[in-house]
Amino acid sequence: MSEVTITVRGEHETRVAPEEAVAHISVRAEGPERGAVVERIAAVAAPLREDLASRKDAGGLSEWSSQRVSIWANRPWNNEGKQLALVHYAAVEITATFTDFAVLSWWLSDVAERDGVQIDSVNWRLTSASASSTEAEVAAQAVKVAVDRATAYASAIGLGTVVPLEIADLGLLTDASAGPSAAPKMMRAMAMDSSGGPAVGMQPEDIVVTAAVEARFLAR
Repeated sequence: MSEVTITVRGEHETRVAPEEAVAHISVRAEGPERGAVVERIAAVAAPLREDLASRKDAGGLSEWSSQRVSIWANRPWNNEGKQLALVHYAAVEITATFTDFAVLSWWLSDVAERDGVQIDSVNWRLTSASASSTEAEVAAQAVKVAVDRATAYASAIGLGTVVPLEIADLGLLTDASAGPSAAPKMMRAMAMDSSGGPAVGMQPEDIVVTAAVEARFLAR
């Protein structure tokens, strides 16, 4: 046996503490009169915007955005199948990216107590620079795993040298329909606990960064 082609898969995973938290909240109002509904939502949203602007200047908040107010109306139905009077609705979504998680905790506690404000979600992530470097490192380690695996296969059949022929994301060399996603990816998770004190307790889990590759080698 002089030469053998070996095709393997390499995977690697690492866990990294999050660096940013993106909070999504929404302000909603409804009522029988359109003008009153618009005034109500403006009265709630305006101080939230002012507060976020001041927090950004103070630090701990890297950026925030607020969408325009969405306004619509419909006539709901009651349990007896009767259409009721027209109801007007208004909503605005606000997104804020925090780098100081203590500031985030106190801010969420504050907004959660305001009428018409709903906390929709908090997404944890790395900064763009950290995400790029971490994904590159994980991908490189996945390739190393593939090389080590191919070398072990070659050694098992009495061959001592492996030469790389192809390295690709999953699915480009073989059918990976049942396998995981190919490119490096990050999985985020979070937990919120409001039972421990006046502030909403933030307990972010580590961000899991994974990568997998396929590689083909010629063993001699």
